[in-house]
Amino acid sequence: MPRCFWCNDDPLYQAYHDREWGVPSRDRQHLFEMLLLEGAQAGLSWITVLKKRERYREVLFGFDAERLAAMSDDYIETLMQDPGIIRNRLKLQAARKNAQAWLCLLYTSDAADDSIRVDL
Repeated sequence: MPRCFWCNDDPLYQAYHDREWGVPSRDRQHLFEMLLLEGAQAGLSWITVLKKRERYREVLFGFDAERLAAMSDDYIETLMQDPGIIRNRLKLQAARKNAQAWLCLLYTSDAADDSIRVDL
């Protein structure tokens, strides 16, 4: 498969490129995960985030928006000690705030509405 110039020989990057990049998604769970990962990526390379993605899934409750929205400051402080993620307090606080906003969006729109869509 031909790949974009930015996709290096890292198998993780190649898998992302081949299976997710440019693939439209309407899966709300996937979109929420990508929203949080994009927030974590700010100022960093995408491969840095991809390498930490599995750990993020573990410590951010499988990207469960309800649990993330209720994440305590104490838990954020615990996460600040985890070398498996990007240890940036503002980004972790933003993940909580984004979860709250995500839930607000879902609760104020028709549950059957398929209008949330992103072409990755």
